[in-house]
Amino acid sequence: MYSGADAAQHPAGRGGTPLDIASMVLYLCSEKAGFITGENICIDGGMTKLMIYHNDCGWKFSPQN
Repeated sequence: MYSGADAAQHPAGRGGTPLDIASMVLYLCSEKAGFITGENICIDGGMTKLMIYHNDCGWKFSPQN
């Protein structure tokens, strides 16, 4: 599990867990998702929007106060 800057930088405020993936799989297998077809679902806590990680290319996460 990630902690410190690696976890805090996620827009969701935490790192992901296997349960996050399993929850989406269960939803997609349920009748509630019966109208969903051919969709890409990104389960990354918002990191795709951020597109950079703490310590990548010398970048450091600094939380805004």
